Amino acid sequence: MSSVDIQTVLPELALAIYAMVALLAAVYTGKDALAKPITWITGAVMVAIALMVAGGDGNTASFNGMFLDDAYARFAKVAILLSAATVLVMGEATMSRRGLLRFEYPILVALGTVGMMMMVSAGDLMALYMGLELQSLSLYVVASLNRDSVKSTEAGLKYFVLGALSSGLLLYGASLTYGYAGTTLFSGIIEAANDGHVGLGLLVGLVFVTAGLAFKVSAVPFHMWTPDVYEGAPTPVTAFFATAPKLAAMALFGRVMFDAFGGAIGDWQQIIALLAVLSMFLGAIAAIGQTNIKRLMAYSSIAHMGFALMGLAAGTEYGVQAMLLYMAVYLTMNIGTFAFIMSMERDGRPVADIAALNQFAVNDKLRGLAMLVLLFSLAGVPPMLGFFAKYGVLIAAVQSGLTWLAVAGVVASVIGAFYYLRIVYFMYFGEEGEGLELNMSPAAWVALVGSAAIVVLGVVNFFGIETAAAAAAEALVK
Repeated sequence: MSSVDIQTVLPELALAIYAMVALLAAVYTGKDALAKPITWITGAVMVAIALMVAGGDGNTASFNGMFLDDAYARFAKVAILLSAATVLVMGEATMSRRGLLRFEYPILVALGTVGMMMMVSAGDLMALYMGLELQSLSLYVVASLNRDSVKSTEAGLKYFVLGALSSGLLLYGASLTYGYAGTTLFSGIIEAANDGHVGLGLLVGLVFVTAGLAFKVSAVPFHMWTPDVYEGAPTPVTAFFATAPKLAAMALFGRVMFDAFGGAIGDWQQIIALLAVLSMFLGAIAAIGQTNIKRLMAYSSIAHMGFALMGLAAGTEYGVQAMLLYMAVYLTMNIGTFAFIMSMERDGRPVADIAALNQFAVNDKLRGLAMLVLLFSLAGVPPMLGFFAKYGVLIAAVQSGLTWLAVAGVVASVIGAFYYLRIVYFMYFGEEGEGLELNMSPAAWVALVGSAAIVVLGVVNFFGIETAAAAAAEALVK
């Protein structure tokens, strides 16, 4: 191991060491008495590491090509770290009120984030699997953090069982890929497919690897875990599931497709396009009948992953840029939306029924307006940032000759607008009901109002993220 190797993995190493030190500090002191300070310190450490990563430059391959540090990885890592820190901090008060803020929670989130950072920098199938499993094992535990809740325990168990199945599919695909390519390094796999087509054995391996990755992004038909896990997990945990892990899995998807199978875009483009169209339509249609807002957001996430996959299916540099921008906007919208959802209460108990929002915006104009802006953005209504994010992936699909996919995306977006606008209708024109309390901490209030402001003001220049996404896409699509 050289000094260059250590320098390349320094962000991951720093966060992992911090997590282990925090664990020892909590165990040898007051345990849960340190839960609140550890949560805030973990958020601060993540922001500091995000700044460290953002200051990096160049393109480095360490550990014999197994770990990559380029603009693509840095873009994804900064987004992962900032979103994880935001969700952790804004959910601290809610976890405390529910009696769920144990010292393990921020530490598990930190370790899961280390796994995500490794995923987006993976240059080898074994490194990919190590990062993926570190992330997954952490998420299985936090999903069932509320041990007194049957739904939370069920969520963790379902996530674990189906996650193990997806890991098996991924490993089987990795073993086939290794068998036919003779290496697990992405740089070696792409050489085995540099004629524009892959052999049958390698193609089967590609299909199984894609299936394993599709599970992580909740793409249809590997979406079945998402609604139950979103509903059963504590809402701050659901907010975490809906943000950083989604971006990490989508960035990993792009990494594998271009770095390992970039010489066979024609072979995997059809698979990704099919996953995209199925996800968009199932997510849009299934969400219509939902009465639980957390289950609705689960189907919403499935549909949004379909749009992100559309950018990836384009198979071009602009398509990757559009996908990254879409995921960055998606993170912003979800952070604000879940800051609102986790604060929904009645008589001190959490509420997830959409009908509970009746007349909410009439009684609380500012927070109602912020939620309206976020819902319009999620639906893709102009001039919100969500519209321009969708427009980007649609243009990428058309430019690549996938006009049918873009048309399908427009139709799915129109269908999906219904359930977002229905929530707006309840908030402004619903019948008088029992009312709703919004027990919101200052951090959650900032997340809600700040996210709403970003999706409105970001239409000017995307706050410079567009330039970073273009550099990231260029680094990936060499």
